[in-house]
Amino acid sequence: MSAPTAFRRRYGASPLHLLLVLASFALAVYAGLRLFEGDTVGVALWFVGAALLHDLVLLPLYSLTDRAAQALFIGGSDDGRPAARVSVNHVRVPAFVSGVLLLVWWPLILEQVGHYTAATALPADGFLARWLLITAGLFAASAVVLIVRTRQRSRSRRQARNATERGRGRG
Repeated sequence: MSAPTAFRRRYGASPLHLLLVLASFALAVYAGLRLFEGDTVGVALWFVGAALLHDLVLLPLYSLTDRAAQALFIGGSDDGRPAARVSVNHVRVPAFVSGVLLLVWWPLILEQVGHYTAATALPADGFLARWLLITAGLFAASAVVLIVRTRQRSRSRRQARNATERGRGRG
């Protein structure tokens, strides 16, 4: 057995993967050390607060929301048990993209940045309306894709059923 094969069997991936993981950890440690050079206590509090906010508030909130969306899109399987449908992804994806946009731009969307106009010479209003329009567009596009896929699926099922019926009629 060659050395790369033995390494892959033992590690589970190629040596390049290990090198990239170690490089990303080194970059994260470097960024963390540079970040802590300023206000160490403030940065540590921010990280702990962000972790607690995510784990204690946001994770249960979006898990509950996802379960509610899954309950809306439950379909019956062939054996009579409820089966989650892929359609729930047509809610998950636009909601995720909209959430990321809100996370990145929330100070401007919620008009919490007073110095924006002075620093950029651009107006700070209109971000909420734009974010809402983008969110509506994402959900509308996702709904169109869902409708097209549903129609294609039902058309192919109908064609398969007709072909089966024609095959039975000949026998």
